[in-house]
Amino acid sequence: MKRCLVVFRKELTEALRDRRALGMLIFFVVMYPVILGITLNNIITRSTKVTSENSELVVIGAAQVPTLLAQLKQNNIVVTERPDMNDADITDLLRLRTHIGVLRIGPKFGEAYQSMRPARIELWFDSAADHQPKLRRLENLLRTYNANIAAARLLAHGVSPTVLTPIQFQQYDTASSASRSATFVGALLGMFFAAAFFFCLNTAMDTTAGERERRSLEVLLAQPVRPFELMSGKWLATASLAIIGLTLELLAAHVILKWMPLEEIGMSWRMSLPVLLSVCAVSIPLCLFAAAFEIALAMNARSFKEAQTMMGFAVLVPMLPAIIVPMLDLNSATWMYAVPVLSNQTLLRELAKGQDVGILPYLLTGGSALLLSGVAIGFATWRLKSERYIFGI
Repeated sequence: MKRCLVVFRKELTEALRDRRALGMLIFFVVMYPVILGITLNNIITRSTKVTSENSELVVIGAAQVPTLLAQLKQNNIVVTERPDMNDADITDLLRLRTHIGVLRIGPKFGEAYQSMRPARIELWFDSAADHQPKLRRLENLLRTYNANIAAARLLAHGVSPTVLTPIQFQQYDTASSASRSATFVGALLGMFFAAAFFFCLNTAMDTTAGERERRSLEVLLAQPVRPFELMSGKWLATASLAIIGLTLELLAAHVILKWMPLEEIGMSWRMSLPVLLSVCAVSIPLCLFAAAFEIALAMNARSFKEAQTMMGFAVLVPMLPAIIVPMLDLNSATWMYAVPVLSNQTLLRELAKGQDVGILPYLLTGGSALLLSGVAIGFATWRLKSERYIFGI
């Protein structure tokens, strides 16, 4: 154990002196929380912007619908009245994307309205423009206007408008804002765990393929230390960077989520700091697996450059379940807690909902990663005993 700690201190000191490893650590610690903050801020800004900003709408034949114009103006829609325009002129106007749409009232609208026949109103819009939330609000106003006219006509004929609604359907959503936001925020935070494979990437390659290329590994093996002690020290030092980086990353994301006004979009982040720290603790085996997995891969590379090429593709393999499963929109299942990265993502999402997950998910999340770590580090130790590896044969 003492020899293992000596190797651990030596490798960790060298890793902290490596500017490339520290740069990678700082980059990912800052990058993911910043992306999270920018994404949520953009969503909040766009949601609040729809209700606070005025929408500009062109209306052709506005004199025929004074009641509709009044309702549009009451809902922060700026109406610009225009004379008759042909289809080409309307298309050219919408290409400028300065108006959310063009409302064209047919020339026979008044005649059809008076005779209680369907009166034609055309809504022209550009679906490629960034006006979709405003267009949905406009469409809802037009539907309300249509329903009000229908109700007034029924009353004029002595028929109650409730005849058209024989069933009163009501919905009650018992989900809390935290549970509603857990799926979305959990998917964003789930990618934070994938960064554990990048925090220790350079160190894992440098302590194996790099040292063999520099011929400094032979000097270490000449010391009175067994291959398992040597490999364990390298493994723990490499995993330490991932543990530090992942913990700082999750804490930074927690601060951002607490600070962001998520209530503006019907969401909230109510995970307490002790629960978050338990997530950080159960993520330590994931960091150990990331370090062991990368060390075992780098042991098969003949040079540092070859290790870089190999790692570029290999580190994507543990991340695939965490990417594919959310896309399939599957419900949380017990087997998910046995898959590294996906297990941490699932656990965080369930805890963000305020669910009492019990002890089994924690055991599966940590145990599966530790088991795979043991297999990987065992392979790396066996590889280190081979003379073919030492001499790069």
